[in-house]
Amino acid sequence: MTKRIILDTDPGIDDSLAILLALASPEISLEGLSVVHGNSSTEQGTINALSVLELAKASHIPVYRGCQLPLVQPSLLAPETHGDHGIGYAKLPAPLNQPKTQKGSDYLIEKIMSSPGEITLVCIGPLTNIALAIRQEPRIVENVKEVFIMGGAIRHEGNTTPLAEFNTYVDPHAAHIVFHSGMPITLTPLDVTYQCIFLKDDLNRLLKIESPITKFISDATRFYMEFHDEYQKIDGCVINDPLTMALTFMPELCDYQDLYVDVDLSGGVSMGNTFADFYKMTKKSANMRVALGVRSRDFMELFLERMEKLAKSIA
Repeated sequence: MTKRIILDTDPGIDDSLAILLALASPEISLEGLSVVHGNSSTEQGTINALSVLELAKASHIPVYRGCQLPLVQPSLLAPETHGDHGIGYAKLPAPLNQPKTQKGSDYLIEKIMSSPGEITLVCIGPLTNIALAIRQEPRIVENVKEVFIMGGAIRHEGNTTPLAEFNTYVDPHAAHIVFHSGMPITLTPLDVTYQCIFLKDDLNRLLKIESPITKFISDATRFYMEFHDEYQKIDGCVINDPLTMALTFMPELCDYQDLYVDVDLSGGVSMGNTFADFYKMTKKSANMRVALGVRSRDFMELFLERMEKLAKSIA
């Protein structure tokens, strides 16, 4: 049986790659996208989501605009990482489709409550839409099947502050609501995603296929690679979000530990820091399953094979 997935996303270079991976994976039925602020504005992210779906001949999948601002914090976008339009150097035609009029959080509530125990949420941006949906309709906590979240840095350094990962830092108050909601969460933190590096050799392999898909991946990731090289001295680029998508149907790519995880809201240098209670000092029960080890090249081979197949279908 295919997994019925709603993707909550802030496209975003690696978000766009996660969308493509979902479309290339027969294990997944991608039923809709809710867009949130983050890598780009909600407005730009919505355009990107629609354009990427149209690029992959999947314009039938609905897109919903979500929250434009964090719950408490000022807005923080990432043009230095993802480019002014969120997809690096890639240029896609303006989408022919329009987003649905329903708000992203309302869509999440309606979809989960109408199919109890059937919907998997994959959250690869700040968690504002999810937190708002929980506050509006707390029963989604019991009715969602499972939740996969790309976010946090447990034993890894932050990529936005010395301690904090981007998605969590952008809206730590939303992350706090979701982490403590009781939802069945699998967390994919920087501890594993920063081992999944998309290399120039990987890109060159894809470019052997002439396709709008491979051109898009090349133009988008070239910007991403330049950022990683300049700011983090990484040869290639880290593709955080596709790993989270892959775990929905191939969980064996990672090793996990059930942990109590919290997010710091105290302000200052620790704001948005995610931390886990490995030694049970708080005496609190685990609130999520955390990926702490990854077979990174196995994942990359999966990603490359799926992108090759998708590219050949849309040559």
